[in-house]
Amino acid sequence: MTAKTNRAYTELEARARRISALGDGLGILAWDQEVMMPDGASPGRAMQMATMAKVIHEFETDPEWRALLDAAEGESLDEWQAANVREMRHDYAHATALPPELVEPMQHARSECARTWRKARPANDWKAVVPALSKLVDFAREAAKAKADGLGLPLYDALVDQYDPGRKSAQIDALFDELARELPALLKEVLEVQSKGPAPLALTGEFSVERQRRLGEEIMRILLFDFHQGRFDVSAHPFSGGATGDRRITTRYDETDFTKALMGTIHETGHSQYESGLPEAWAYQPVGRSRGMTLHESQSLLFEMQAARSREFISFLAPIARAELAGEGDGWDTENLTRLYQRVEPSLIRVDADEVTYPLHVMLRYRLEKALIEGEIEVGDLPAAWNEAMEDLLGIRPPSDADGVMQDVHWYEGIFGYFPTYTLGAMTAAQIFTALRRDVPDVLAKIEHGDWAPLLGWLRENVHGLGCRFTPDGLIEHATGAPLTAAPFLAHLRRRYLSDAA
Repeated sequence: MTAKTNRAYTELEARARRISALGDGLGILAWDQEVMMPDGASPGRAMQMATMAKVIHEFETDPEWRALLDAAEGESLDEWQAANVREMRHDYAHATALPPELVEPMQHARSECARTWRKARPANDWKAVVPALSKLVDFAREAAKAKADGLGLPLYDALVDQYDPGRKSAQIDALFDELARELPALLKEVLEVQSKGPAPLALTGEFSVERQRRLGEEIMRILLFDFHQGRFDVSAHPFSGGATGDRRITTRYDETDFTKALMGTIHETGHSQYESGLPEAWAYQPVGRSRGMTLHESQSLLFEMQAARSREFISFLAPIARAELAGEGDGWDTENLTRLYQRVEPSLIRVDADEVTYPLHVMLRYRLEKALIEGEIEVGDLPAAWNEAMEDLLGIRPPSDADGVMQDVHWYEGIFGYFPTYTLGAMTAAQIFTALRRDVPDVLAKIEHGDWAPLLGWLRENVHGLGCRFTPDGLIEHATGAPLTAAPFLAHLRRRYLSDAA
């Protein structure tokens, strides 16, 4: 097979490399704006990012793409090349469905709204962000309508398809409905079991940002994060970013509780390791990308929830954390730290939530943003709707908008259709970890001794290194032997919080 034989396909690869490189540049600009850039420079950066988004869209919608895609599908392609063309066609369909006059102003609105949110949340100033968010939601609705018409999808599904190709809200609803039926009783049972055991002891030590940062870096090295190609910073909301071969993660610190930042760091390291394990031979090609956000969230949640909240990892962590944070007293043993890390309790903040209540946070956001995009509620209705939903699902009411509707950055960056992937990712993480333990029975014993290589090696072979060779559901089935279901996730919760806790 030669470039001459597959002339159209070769041209497609060349075009894809240029678009991917531009996308990397836009990603680095966004990371820099969030983490390092002085606030006064934000208007200029917003203009730069909007201009780059417009240039990328012009490349993505070049009319020659359609002819090249059609021609390439008639050429002699191997499995990876055929999958690459499939992903290119998906990208082209999304790009051409979006009106070009929407691209630049929508990107500018995203930058401005995120900038406003970064100031408004610490001040608990909901009114300050309403105009920017309303403008952004108007753009999101217009984009959703255009994509729904162009792709032949329901309104909200057209947005989900950007983050989890092929996923439909009907499937999400079925999976979430099963969780909604099971979780309330499970939560009640877990809380009863916990009430009969000893309460976790409070930890005494020195939880300065510098000490927590050193601990985070030490654990990242244990998790095989490559600092030669990555960095570790602070932001208002933890995230993983960067570009091809350039991995960057952030966390945020609470000097009264080191566990939040550490688990956030482990979560983001899981994201970063996924990106680091993508197939090098297909870098800068659509088929070489991560396989959507359900898979991406599964990797971060596998690291954080399945592995790092296990008793085995906590046994390894306990002496390291005690030494790094100058811990004193009986609370630093494995048993107490396990009680702390596996404590189940309805709470306000999603990123700090336990495994049992976490899906309820996601259901809340999923229902609200779907209603928002479909015009059933308006931006001004969000605080009241949020508070009522949280009281209904979790039995608690936020004391402020900062701890309620303003706590996540996603909507303020124009990210709609993403939230369901968090709980879909948790289900996928449980299903993948079950398969991993089947194939590598001593993986938790290895983790107990600080050896994450067997876990990472299995993921590299069965998930990371496959890029977008399969569809999202196809990759889940390839890695685990079964379609995505809620059963492994529910079984994991019952085992960890009921059977093992008994």
